[in-house]
Amino acid sequence: MAGEPAASVNVAPGAGLKIPRHIGVIMDGNGRWAKQRGKRRTEGHVEGVKALRGLVEHCITYGVPYLTVFSFSSENWSRPPDEVSFIFNLLRRFVASDLQRLIRNNVRVRIIGAREGLDHSLVKLIEDVEAKTEGNTGLTLVVAFNYGAKAEIVAAARHLAREVAAGRLDPDEIDEQRLGNALYTAGLPDPDVIIRTSGEQRLSNFLLWQAAYSEFVFVDEHWPDFNEASFVRVLETFTNRDRRFGGIGTAAL
Repeated sequence: MAGEPAASVNVAPGAGLKIPRHIGVIMDGNGRWAKQRGKRRTEGHVEGVKALRGLVEHCITYGVPYLTVFSFSSENWSRPPDEVSFIFNLLRRFVASDLQRLIRNNVRVRIIGAREGLDHSLVKLIEDVEAKTEGNTGLTLVVAFNYGAKAEIVAAARHLAREVAAGRLDPDEIDEQRLGNALYTAGLPDPDVIIRTSGEQRLSNFLLWQAAYSEFVFVDEHWPDFNEASFVRVLETFTNRDRRFGGIGTAAL
């Protein structure tokens, strides 16, 4: 349930690795990747989509049940309009080219974030991909699109306030679980580990509530360079972490 620390699934895909139940990824560095190579920023976004395809495949191979990726934040609207338009069109092309592959691989897609103000055709696309993959039982791919964690918490608080005002909810009944169930991520386990690429070390308004007990792994590679070797290094780092959830942990016993 949302708000509860997520247990990890222990499997050994060749190296005795502890596999997170839920991985969150801040896919950072597309623009810097492109700049270093004398390319346009948009080319970095295209390569970033290829890296995302690879990550989905790695999660399937290594048995990760849940993956949440930060694809477009509510703050990204401040970017140049041409770049924003390109990212939106890239999302459309990704769905068009990859939807059948996701269905064949039993991937369920869930898209979280504010939908108010989005183009109607984009909302229809989001609803369509969710509906067509709803019955899949393998990897759950959560795409945070037009998402901001502070706005998510505010929206949850407003929902609960309306329930109280309507007499359907006693204020004393509001607890962490009820608020967690009002978030976009209701029904999903909290992330065990959050990865951020490109050397930056901050959450940037991503899953603030859900990350209370997440392990953070910051990698230097720009997102388009994140590959299976990078993924395995993250799993190795996670395997060696002593997760205490407020307790004393195994190392102190």
